[in-house]
Amino acid sequence: MKQLIAFDLDGTLAESKQPLAEAMGEALADLLQVTDAAIISGGDWPQFHKQVASRLPHRADLARLWLLPTTGTKLYVYRDGTWMALYANLFSDRQKAEILEAFDVVLQETGLVPEQSWGERIEDRGSQITFSALGQRAPLAAKEKWDPDFRKRKVIQAALRARLPDVSINIGGTTSIDVTQAGVDKAYGLKKLRDASRVALGDMMFVGDAVFPGGNDYPAKQLGLDTVRVTGPDATLAVIATVIACLK
Repeated sequence: MKQLIAFDLDGTLAESKQPLAEAMGEALADLLQVTDAAIISGGDWPQFHKQVASRLPHRADLARLWLLPTTGTKLYVYRDGTWMALYANLFSDRQKAEILEAFDVVLQETGLVPEQSWGERIEDRGSQITFSALGQRAPLAAKEKWDPDFRKRKVIQAALRARLPDVSINIGGTTSIDVTQAGVDKAYGLKKLRDASRVALGDMMFVGDAVFPGGNDYPAKQLGLDTVRVTGPDATLAVIATVIACLK
Protein backbone atom coordinates (compact mmCIF):
# COMPACT_ATOMS: atom_id res chain seq x y z
CA MET A 1 0.00 0.00 0.00
CA LYS A 2 1.58 3.29 -1.12
CA GLN A 3 1.81 6.06 1.47
CA LEU A 4 2.89 8.89 -0.85
CA ILE A 5 2.33 9.62 -4.54
CA ALA A 6 4.92 11.94 -6.12
CA PHE A 7 4.29 13.82 -9.36
CA ASP A 8 6.17 15.78 -11.96
CA LEU A 9 4.44 19.10 -12.78
CA ASP A 10 4.72 20.33 -16.38
CA GLY A 11 3.40 17.79 -18.86
CA THR A 12 2.06 15.67 -16.00
CA LEU A 13 -0.25 17.66 -13.72
CA ALA A 14 -0.52 20.72 -15.97
CA GLU A 15 0.44 21.95 -19.41
CA SER A 16 3.83 23.66 -19.54
CA LYS A 17 3.92 26.58 -17.05
CA GLN A 18 0.12 26.67 -16.96
CA PRO A 19 -1.97 26.61 -13.75
CA LEU A 20 -3.62 23.39 -12.69
CA ALA A 21 -6.96 22.88 -14.38
CA GLU A 22 -9.90 22.88 -11.99
CA ALA A 23 -10.40 19.15 -12.50
CA MET A 24 -6.79 18.45 -11.53
CA GLY A 25 -7.05 20.61 -8.41
CA GLU A 26 -10.14 18.69 -7.34
CA ALA A 27 -8.45 15.36 -8.11
CA LEU A 28 -5.44 16.26 -5.97
CA ALA A 29 -7.75 17.33 -3.15
CA ASP A 30 -9.44 13.93 -3.38
CA LEU A 31 -6.06 12.20 -3.36
CA LEU A 32 -4.94 14.11 -0.26
CA GLN A 33 -7.91 12.65 1.59
CA VAL A 34 -6.39 9.17 1.31
CA THR A 35 -2.61 9.66 1.11
CA ASP A 36 0.25 12.16 1.10
CA ALA A 37 1.30 13.66 -2.23
CA ALA A 38 4.38 15.48 -3.48
CA ILE A 39 5.18 17.53 -6.58
CA ILE A 40 8.77 17.82 -7.80
CA SER A 41 9.72 19.86 -10.85
CA GLY A 42 12.23 22.32 -12.28
CA GLY A 43 10.26 25.51 -11.64
CA ASP A 44 11.10 27.77 -8.73
CA TRP A 45 8.76 28.53 -5.82
CA PRO A 46 6.93 31.49 -7.45
CA GLN A 47 6.02 29.22 -10.37
CA PHE A 48 4.90 26.46 -7.98
CA HIS A 49 2.71 28.92 -6.11
CA LYS A 50 1.15 30.19 -9.33
CA GLN A 51 0.61 26.76 -10.86
CA VAL A 52 -0.26 24.66 -7.82
CA ALA A 53 -0.61 26.21 -4.37
CA SER A 54 -2.99 28.95 -5.47
CA ARG A 55 -5.08 26.57 -7.57
CA LEU A 56 -6.06 23.97 -5.00
CA PRO A 57 -9.58 24.06 -3.53
CA HIS A 58 -10.01 25.13 0.11
CA ARG A 59 -10.91 21.58 1.11
CA ALA A 60 -7.45 20.28 0.11
CA ASP A 61 -5.47 18.97 3.12
CA LEU A 62 -2.30 21.01 2.45
CA ALA A 63 -0.55 19.51 5.45
CA ARG A 64 -0.26 16.29 3.42
CA LEU A 65 1.26 18.02 0.37
CA TRP A 66 5.02 18.33 -0.18
CA LEU A 67 6.28 20.78 -2.84
CA LEU A 68 9.82 20.43 -4.19
CA PRO A 69 10.81 23.25 -6.59
CA THR A 70 13.99 23.32 -8.68
CA THR A 71 14.25 19.53 -8.94
CA GLY A 72 14.12 19.02 -5.20
CA THR A 73 16.87 21.48 -4.27
CA LYS A 74 14.17 23.21 -2.22
CA LEU A 75 11.35 21.74 -0.14
CA TYR A 76 8.21 23.61 0.94
CA VAL A 77 5.61 22.45 3.46
CA TYR A 78 2.38 24.01 4.74
CA ARG A 79 2.53 24.73 8.45
CA ASP A 80 0.50 27.11 10.65
CA GLY A 81 -1.41 28.53 7.70
CA THR A 82 1.56 29.36 5.47
CA TRP A 83 4.06 27.74 3.09
CA MET A 84 7.61 27.55 4.47
CA ALA A 85 10.92 26.30 3.06
CA LEU A 86 12.62 23.48 4.96
CA TYR A 87 15.86 23.86 2.99
CA ALA A 88 17.41 25.41 -0.17
CA ASN A 89 20.74 24.35 -1.75
CA LEU A 90 22.10 27.21 -3.88
CA PHE A 91 24.82 27.55 -6.54
CA SER A 92 27.86 29.73 -5.80
CA ASP A 93 28.49 32.79 -7.99
CA ARG A 94 31.47 31.01 -9.57
CA GLN A 95 29.38 27.99 -10.50
CA LYS A 96 26.69 30.18 -12.02
CA ALA A 97 29.23 32.03 -14.16
CA GLU A 98 30.69 28.74 -15.45
CA ILE A 99 27.26 27.37 -16.33
CA LEU A 100 26.14 30.52 -18.13
CA GLU A 101 29.37 30.62 -20.14
CA ALA A 102 28.93 26.97 -21.13
CA PHE A 103 25.40 27.67 -22.35
CA ASP A 104 26.64 30.57 -24.49
CA VAL A 105 29.31 28.43 -26.15
CA VAL A 106 27.18 25.32 -26.63
CA LEU A 107 24.19 27.15 -28.07
CA GLN A 108 26.45 28.85 -30.59
CA GLU A 109 28.18 25.59 -31.51
CA THR A 110 24.99 23.57 -31.96
CA GLY A 111 23.00 26.31 -33.68
CA LEU A 112 19.81 24.91 -32.19
CA VAL A 113 18.40 28.11 -30.72
CA PRO A 114 15.30 29.35 -32.59
CA GLU A 115 15.35 32.90 -33.96
CA GLN A 116 12.14 33.88 -32.19
CA SER A 117 11.85 33.94 -28.42
CA TRP A 118 9.39 35.14 -25.81
CA GLY A 119 11.36 36.47 -22.85
CA GLU A 120 14.67 35.31 -21.37
CA ARG A 121 15.95 31.90 -22.42
CA ILE A 122 18.14 31.26 -19.38
CA GLU A 123 16.80 31.70 -15.84
CA ASP A 124 18.81 31.70 -12.61
CA ARG A 125 16.65 29.97 -9.99
CA GLY A 126 19.30 30.06 -7.27
CA SER A 127 19.66 26.32 -6.88
CA GLN A 128 19.09 25.60 -10.57
CA ILE A 129 19.90 27.20 -13.95
CA THR A 130 17.16 26.52 -16.51
CA PHE A 131 17.33 26.94 -20.28
CA SER A 132 14.01 27.43 -22.06
CA ALA A 133 14.64 27.37 -25.82
CA LEU A 134 11.77 29.67 -26.78
CA GLY A 135 11.92 31.91 -23.72
CA GLN A 136 10.16 31.95 -20.38
CA ARG A 137 6.85 33.28 -21.77
CA ALA A 138 6.58 31.29 -24.99
CA PRO A 139 3.08 30.16 -26.01
CA LEU A 140 2.37 26.49 -25.44
CA ALA A 141 1.57 25.80 -29.11
CA ALA A 142 5.01 27.01 -30.21
CA LYS A 143 6.75 25.07 -27.42
CA GLU A 144 5.03 21.81 -28.31
CA LYS A 145 6.25 22.04 -31.93
CA TRP A 146 9.89 22.86 -31.23
CA ASP A 147 11.27 19.58 -29.83
CA PRO A 148 8.50 16.99 -29.37
CA ASP A 149 10.91 14.03 -29.70
CA PHE A 150 13.63 15.56 -27.44
CA ARG A 151 16.27 15.23 -30.19
CA LYS A 152 17.37 18.87 -30.15
CA ARG A 153 17.70 19.00 -26.40
CA LYS A 154 19.64 15.73 -26.30
CA VAL A 155 22.27 17.31 -28.58
CA ILE A 156 22.50 20.38 -26.33
CA GLN A 157 22.51 18.20 -23.22
CA ALA A 158 25.43 16.08 -24.51
CA ALA A 159 27.48 19.16 -25.40
CA LEU A 160 26.83 20.73 -22.00
CA ARG A 161 27.80 17.53 -20.18
CA ALA A 162 31.13 17.54 -22.02
CA ARG A 163 31.84 21.08 -20.77
CA LEU A 164 30.27 20.77 -17.30
CA PRO A 165 31.20 17.32 -15.93
CA ASP A 166 30.70 18.40 -12.30
CA VAL A 167 26.98 19.25 -12.43
CA SER A 168 23.76 17.41 -13.26
CA ILE A 169 22.10 18.28 -16.59
CA ASN A 170 18.64 16.91 -17.41
CA ILE A 171 15.89 17.48 -19.95
CA GLY A 172 12.64 18.77 -18.47
CA GLY A 173 9.36 20.42 -19.40
CA THR A 174 8.52 21.03 -23.06
CA THR A 175 11.58 23.01 -24.22
CA SER A 176 13.83 23.17 -21.17
CA ILE A 177 17.12 21.82 -19.81
CA ASP A 178 17.79 21.98 -16.06
CA VAL A 179 21.27 22.31 -14.52
CA THR A 180 21.67 21.52 -10.82
CA GLN A 181 24.47 20.67 -8.39
CA ALA A 182 26.35 17.41 -9.03
CA GLY A 183 24.22 14.49 -7.97
CA VAL A 184 21.10 16.64 -7.81
CA ASP A 185 18.24 15.22 -9.81
CA LYS A 186 14.79 13.97 -8.91
CA ALA A 187 16.33 10.98 -7.15
CA TYR A 188 18.13 13.43 -4.87
CA GLY A 189 14.89 15.31 -4.24
CA LEU A 190 12.97 12.13 -3.56
CA LYS A 191 15.57 11.00 -1.03
CA LYS A 192 15.31 14.37 0.71
CA LEU A 193 11.53 13.90 0.67
CA ARG A 194 11.96 10.46 2.24
CA ASP A 195 14.01 11.97 5.07
CA ALA A 196 11.55 14.81 5.70
CA SER A 197 8.35 12.78 5.39
CA ARG A 198 9.70 9.57 6.93
CA VAL A 199 8.01 7.62 4.13
CA ALA A 200 10.25 4.87 2.76
CA LEU A 201 11.04 4.96 -0.96
CA GLY A 202 9.36 1.60 -1.36
CA ASP A 203 6.14 3.15 -0.08
CA MET A 204 6.21 5.91 -2.73
CA MET A 205 5.04 5.93 -6.34
CA PHE A 206 6.16 8.44 -9.00
CA VAL A 207 4.10 9.74 -11.93
CA GLY A 208 5.72 11.74 -14.74
CA ASP A 209 5.89 12.33 -18.48
CA ALA A 210 9.69 12.09 -18.84
CA VAL A 211 10.40 8.65 -17.37
CA PHE A 212 12.95 7.70 -20.04
CA PRO A 213 16.76 7.70 -20.21
CA GLY A 214 17.92 11.34 -20.19
CA GLY A 215 14.54 12.60 -19.05
CA ASN A 216 14.41 14.47 -15.77
CA ASP A 217 11.85 12.00 -14.35
CA TYR A 218 14.01 8.94 -15.10
CA PRO A 219 16.08 9.19 -11.87
CA ALA A 220 12.92 8.20 -9.96
CA LYS A 221 12.90 4.91 -11.84
CA GLN A 222 16.63 4.44 -11.34
CA LEU A 223 16.09 5.00 -7.61
CA GLY A 224 13.80 1.99 -7.58
CA LEU A 225 10.42 3.68 -7.15
CA ASP A 226 7.37 2.25 -8.84
CA THR A 227 6.85 4.68 -11.72
CA VAL A 228 4.05 5.48 -14.15
CA ARG A 229 4.83 7.33 -17.39
CA VAL A 230 1.96 9.50 -18.60
CA THR A 231 1.33 11.44 -21.79
CA GLY A 232 -0.26 14.49 -20.19
CA PRO A 233 -2.71 15.74 -17.55
CA ASP A 234 -5.66 13.69 -18.84
CA ALA A 235 -3.68 10.49 -18.38
CA THR A 236 -2.62 11.68 -14.91
CA LEU A 237 -6.25 12.21 -13.92
CA ALA A 238 -6.90 8.56 -14.78
CA VAL A 239 -3.91 7.46 -12.69
CA ILE A 240 -5.09 9.52 -9.70
CA ALA A 241 -8.59 8.04 -9.96
CA THR A 242 -7.12 4.53 -10.01
CA VAL A 243 -4.87 5.23 -7.01
CA ILE A 244 -7.78 6.64 -4.98
CA ALA A 245 -9.94 3.61 -5.81
CA CYS A 246 -7.15 1.24 -4.72
CA LEU A 247 -6.37 3.09 -1.49
CA LYS A 248 -10.00 3.34 -0.49
